[in-house]
Amino acid sequence: MTRYFISACLLGQRVRYDGRDCLIKELLALKAEYYISACPEMLGGLATPRPPAEIQFGDGHDVLGAYATVLDSQGQDVSQAFIKGAYHALKIAQDFGATHAILKSNSPSCGSGSIYDGSFSGQKSSGDGVTAALFSQHGISVLTEQEFLNALQCNPLK
Repeated sequence: MTRYFISACLLGQRVRYDGRDCLIKELLALKAEYYISACPEMLGGLATPRPPAEIQFGDGHDVLGAYATVLDSQGQDVSQAFIKGAYHALKIAQDFGATHAILKSNSPSCGSGSIYDGSFSGQKSSGDGVTAALFSQHGISVLTEQEFLNALQCNPLK
């Protein structure tokens, strides 16, 4: 049985840096026993709203290895909050038995395959966010919301 960890913003919780959500209505069709949800950034102690943050000179794997940092738009290093939140999210996912995660694309925490490039200019680069990187390192398959929707078209929920 596939069990999911889902970014809270994708389920309509207003936890994004800007105080908004990114509701994906199709996720609401999942039966509650098949998923658990949280916001890694809030688990790390960050408030909502908060200044936007981007990974500087790398991706989430580099942040976890202490080779890159997460800075917010005001220049504050928030790397430790992102790492703390990622580890809390991993524990929640593992305790629940999650095999997959559906995480918010492009996020410095949850992005998978693509994140903002650290310039705060809207440009993207290849890489994973901190939580996505940690989940992948621990065998949890990470999907963006779009990858989930694409898979759903091929295999509708029953």
